[in-house]
Amino acid sequence: MAAAALHAVAALPFPDIDPVAVRIGPLSLHWYGLAYVAAFAIAGLLFRHLVRRWNVGLSDDDVMEVVVFSIAGVLIGARLGYVVVYGGGQYWRDPLSVLEVWDGGMSFHGGLVGIVAAGLLVARRLKVPFLRMADAAAVGAPVGFFLGRIANFVNAELWGRPTDLPWAVVFPGAGPRPRHPSQLYEALLEGAVIFVVLWSLSRRERPRGTLLGWLLVMYGAFRFAVEFVREPDPHLGLVLGPFTTGQILSVPMLLAGVALLVWVRRGSSQGPSSTAHGGRGT
Repeated sequence: MAAAALHAVAALPFPDIDPVAVRIGPLSLHWYGLAYVAAFAIAGLLFRHLVRRWNVGLSDDDVMEVVVFSIAGVLIGARLGYVVVYGGGQYWRDPLSVLEVWDGGMSFHGGLVGIVAAGLLVARRLKVPFLRMADAAAVGAPVGFFLGRIANFVNAELWGRPTDLPWAVVFPGAGPRPRHPSQLYEALLEGAVIFVVLWSLSRRERPRGTLLGWLLVMYGAFRFAVEFVREPDPHLGLVLGPFTTGQILSVPMLLAGVALLVWVRRGSSQGPSSTAHGGRGT
């Protein structure tokens, strides 16, 4: 009892933040939904800036089409990925709850599959190399990671494992024990750090696929590391020994990023004409 009381005193209280940002009559705007809107808007502006800087040859209408495809790919892929991998049986019992994305429940790995599929479709439609578009989109992606993890914190979900560290937080619904604010760790690493690195890389011409490769490598590595202090989903627990489902899904992502970077490096050693960002090409 004394130890529990000490933990409670040492821990930081969870900030009293209403998950609903704005209420207008029966309409409620959640921070989680606003995070997605802001992320797509900022990422779209960054994408437009980069395709112009790299002289890709996309008009503003083309950029808007890419953004619309991306939104559809992310939302559908992320939600279905969560439902299939993390949702358990709750969505079978209440199928309409699949549509309640404002309450959280989005899988990054599912969103990645969705946006890649959407990107392949729109790249073919616009006759632009997929990797050229993917590099431009990669720079804005960490903005979404950052805002999404902040929204997870506001929603008091996806908290970390118990800890005695002085910045531990007692989350409502997670019991009395202080826990790692793992959402904030992920916001810093997967969001801020990756954005700074990719934005720096984007400031000079790189072979196609470079930025996408580094995005996959960094996200996979950071996610794998943070999962050690993040509470596993209770209905899934640990798998393959000490690892979580998130870690298992991050390994192929990391390996794909390494493979892409190796392929890009080999291709660029044969000459810049087929791999440079500039020009619309085929």
